[in-house]
Amino acid sequence: MSDATDERIVNLEIKQAFLERSLDELDAVVRGLNLEVQRLHKEVDRLQRQQLEDSGEPKRPARLEDEVPPHY
Repeated sequence: MSDATDERIVNLEIKQAFLERSLDELDAVVRGLNLEVQRLHKEVDRLQRQQLEDSGEPKRPARLEDEVPPHY
């Protein structure tokens, strides 16, 4: 092979290594962001439940069959 071909191959290998490293770094960032989004969703759900509990409004049963008549 000629020197020009060898140089092109080396340059391509360098680019490939750089892209692989970049992809690994981006993958780690995306995974971290996904975990953070999941955590935030849980926190929002918790806060919504807490707000409903703290609102002081009477809780209605989820099903009509579970509702107790007022004289009980």
